[in-house]
Amino acid sequence: MMNEASGKKKFILGIGFTFLFAFIGYLLALLPIFNRVGPLAVSIILAIVYRQIWGYPEFFRPGIQFSSKYLLRFAIILYGLKLNMDVIFHDGLGLVLKGALTIIFAILVTVLLAKLLKADPKISLLLGIGTGVCGAAAIAAVAPILKPKDEDTAISVGIIALVGTVFSIVYALLLPFLPISDVQYGIWSGLSLHELANVALAVEPAGEDALAIALLAKLGRVFLLVPLCFVIIFWKRRQNRSVNEPTKVPFPWFLLGFIATSLLGSYVLGVYIPVTQSVMSFISIATTFILTSAMVGLGLNVSLKDLKAKALKPFYAMLITSVLVSILMYWVAGI
Repeated sequence: MMNEASGKKKFILGIGFTFLFAFIGYLLALLPIFNRVGPLAVSIILAIVYRQIWGYPEFFRPGIQFSSKYLLRFAIILYGLKLNMDVIFHDGLGLVLKGALTIIFAILVTVLLAKLLKADPKISLLLGIGTGVCGAAAIAAVAPILKPKDEDTAISVGIIALVGTVFSIVYALLLPFLPISDVQYGIWSGLSLHELANVALAVEPAGEDALAIALLAKLGRVFLLVPLCFVIIFWKRRQNRSVNEPTKVPFPWFLLGFIATSLLGSYVLGVYIPVTQSVMSFISIATTFILTSAMVGLGLNVSLKDLKAKALKPFYAMLITSVLVSILMYWVAGI
């Protein structure tokens, strides 16, 4: 009984430990400069720094592992509430097709550059998917299928959060000098920037109409996350068969939850079940907090000594790809 009680205590304290980092990240994200980066990136950087200085907190291992695996899946399920399928089906199908171009281009170019640079293939693929779809959320969604090391997933999230933030600031600085309309600027941002938060940060100065179309374009890319996951499952099974490895690739059941919450948020909440905007805002904040806690769990597994050599080249590949995506989508938005 004592051992069981001690195990439960370690489990709860481990989860609480990731919550603590997430909470500190949220507080820091309220400060100038840090508010440009966002709580997710701040929290995961704190976790990585903690790991390098004090080492892995073994006492909290069970709870930290739970956060990095199961809270991660739960956050993706809740993330479906951010996707309004009804709006996409009625107003955004054209943007969905353009978003598909972003995804295909980003993944193929990142993988190609990774081969040319002899970069780590798994980190590069994660970064290509994050660049094409929706940043950290996309990386979190495909990680259970691709099964990279936890530290590879964490470093990929850190890189994409950093690059996405820098790009959103650059976009906002370029806005007054671009020879395109505010709506075209919104489409360009929604089709090329990495995270929903990046899009909001970059487009808010352009006005409400630009922001609305930007978020619609971005949500179209999020919508494509589910079919992309099924494509990856099919590809992994074929890859395994070609090298005579077991063909079984675990089905990501949490994606069914993502679809269910998307349908719930699109056609039930606010239609058949009254929900106030404050409640939806709370759910959105809670989703980000849970995802941040999960990323903290991954960050605590990162050893920069081991990753320094293999993270730099994927970073270069992803950075070049992001620039090329911006150029391509600027042309598409101006058509």
